Amino acid sequence: MSTVDNPPRWLAVAALAKIKNGAYSNLQLNQLINEHRMDRRDINLLTNMVYGVIQHRLTLEFWLKPFVRHPHQLDPWVRELLLSALYQWQYLDKIPQRAVFNETIEIAKVKGHPGIRRFVTGVLHQMDRSGLPAFDTIEDPDERLSVTYSMPVWLIQELRQQLGATKMEAIIASLNQPAKQSLRVNTALSTVSDVTTALTNDGLTVESSKISPLGLVVTDGQAINTEAMRYGMFTVQDESAQLVVPALNVQPGDQVLDACAAPGGKTTQIAAELDADAGGEVVALDIHANKVRLIGQNAARMHVADRVAATELDARKVQTQFDDESFDRILVDAPCSGLGLMRRKPEIRYEKQLQDSLNLQKIQLAILAAVAPTLKKGGIMTYSTCTILQQENQDVIAKFLADHPEFELQTTPTEQDLKADRTDKTLSIYPDDYLSDGFFIACLRKK
Repeated sequence: MSTVDNPPRWLAVAALAKIKNGAYSNLQLNQLINEHRMDRRDINLLTNMVYGVIQHRLTLEFWLKPFVRHPHQLDPWVRELLLSALYQWQYLDKIPQRAVFNETIEIAKVKGHPGIRRFVTGVLHQMDRSGLPAFDTIEDPDERLSVTYSMPVWLIQELRQQLGATKMEAIIASLNQPAKQSLRVNTALSTVSDVTTALTNDGLTVESSKISPLGLVVTDGQAINTEAMRYGMFTVQDESAQLVVPALNVQPGDQVLDACAAPGGKTTQIAAELDADAGGEVVALDIHANKVRLIGQNAARMHVADRVAATELDARKVQTQFDDESFDRILVDAPCSGLGLMRRKPEIRYEKQLQDSLNLQKIQLAILAAVAPTLKKGGIMTYSTCTILQQENQDVIAKFLADHPEFELQTTPTEQDLKADRTDKTLSIYPDDYLSDGFFIACLRKK
């Protein structure tokens, strides 16, 4: 049986070629896993290769460059084949070099023509004979960091300016570590103890989160394939993201607005705190009809649909449907650059520029300004993003408060008393702090 009949390596190359052309890595992987019958080992190899090549792309391209005169003129699948061979050779210790080279040549032979097979064979053998170029040959220090950690130069420079050189390097080094498989227990239906027992009985290895009291981290096994997941006992959610809703301090009878709600992870977390009999409800907005349906589906799976009103509406137009002082609590989990998610969605690092953050800042401020009048006096509005740049975080809060003196900034609380010695009232979780997603949370009280 040829290597190409054994799908993970070829599927990884095919996926990488599509992702390079604009597909999202997580969606592309899920599609391939659903279409091809693979055991857990093959799924793990496929996932590792796809995320690994994307994470280390600038490093791999640096290593490839001396051996291929015009790498970007290659067919996409041939380029990704060579990069995936480099990734396996340099980063996957358990796969012998000879096996990597042989299987790479086999894919080139079956999927290409004799000329491609000879080309790939020649490149691999030349790499082996000559050795790969060293990072210390790069004179410019920022370019060297960029290639070493596979991060864009602009982001390195921006993080250094905002956080200092030591913190910047700690962040970018941490982002190439694997993302944790983290879950949030659905308190409307279950308990941390019950979910832990259910997953352990299914053969998974589970640890309690050190960040969120409702969080669990799966260190072995796939939680999404379990009966507990299907029944809605938990949902997949990063540990940092789980901190946002508790900061709202939701009460059972509250009227809550989730202004940017899709796909509904935080909506269902809010709903679990509400009591429909006491009048508690969360109005969950999204601008797209298909995403509104997704919110409804997630609410149904999590058994909280009686407390969720999924509504198709641009948050910037909220006052067309809701009166002033309609809500006790408002969550603005704002559209953002997503740079805190680079461990989980590694392609983000190559797609964003600083101007994207500046453009998003205008949208973030517009949403806050639009929803602010609908909050009751004494109510809390929580603003959150999954990015790590101050342009979308601290700067947004400063600008909003300057224009809205009726609001005051409160210290963002956490049940685990995270970063208790911080001087800022806002909470910034960086990817190196707890090896979770980068997140920013600010709590604003209406006087």
